[in-house]
Formats: sequence, structure tokens, C-alpha cells
Amino acid sequence: MQARLELSANPAAYRAMLQLEQYVQGSGLNLTLLELIKIRASQINGCAFCLDMHTKDARQRGETEQRIYALNGWRETPFFTPTERAALAFTEALTLIATDHVSDALYQEVSQYFSPEQIANLLIAIVTINAWNRIAIATRIVPGTYEPPVPNQQSSEPLAVK
Repeated sequence: MQARLELSANPAAYRAMLQLEQYVQGSGLNLTLLELIKIRASQINGCAFCLDMHTKDARQRGETEQRIYALNGWRETPFFTPTERAALAFTEALTLIATDHVSDALYQEVSQYFSPEQIANLLIAIVTINAWNRIAIATRIVPGTYEPPVPNQQSSEPLAVK
């Protein structure tokens, strides 16, 4: 497998995506929850690179193998909290927005666990991973090339490949 294009071919666009990702990382949302959101959206979109990246990052943040493996069937397991379930349902609705949109019932459910500011941050996080999925799929970034940053180091390049 070979990549088609490096996003860095357009440095301004790449910087804009990185800034959005940095906003998401600093938004105050639980970082492990963010990884679950990223994995779930990437499963739906079929983004192998992002699945590889975010399962590695989730493990590094202490996420269990059991929950990672069960994420595709989260509704059928007792492994996720009500807050996580609301965020995962919101992730699915936004990722598949052309299918079902976001119902009032789902928005009310999400509102039980997240403040308006947190919902806005969830929305941006979900939109961002969907954008990264589309970029990675379209450019054919090679899965398996991502290495998580050493703990306590911040990587500013979420699509950095080695």
C-alpha cells in the first residue's frame, strides 16, 4: 500500500486541521472519551489509519482491550457508562447524519450528561475526526505507520507517520 498524497503538500490546510485538533485536545473533554469517539467514528467510516492510531492512543491512556474490542457493539455491552453511551450515540448520529440526523430525543439525552459548552466541544471533536477520516482515506495514509508520542509529550501532528 502506498500513500497517494501528503496533506503537508498544502501547509496552510494542514496547519488549519492541526489547530482544530489542538482545540479538541484542549477542550476539557475527557481524553479517554475522545479516543472512544475517534475510534467509533473511524469504525463507521472504515478508516484503517485512524483506527490504528486511536486504538494505540487509547491503550496508552489506559483504555482496556475489552472496551476497545467491544466498541463496535457498545449498545450490547455493560462496559460503557451512561455518559459514554450518550457521547457514542451522538458520535454515530453525527457521523451518519445523512441517515437519521440528530433527533431531539438524542440531543436531550446528551444534554443530561454534558453542558452546552461540552456539547459544542463534542460536536467539534466528532466533526474533526470525521474530517481526519476523510483525509486519511482519500490520501491513503498507510495504517501501521503511526507511533504514539512518548507519555508526557504532546504531539502536534496527529497524522505524523514514521
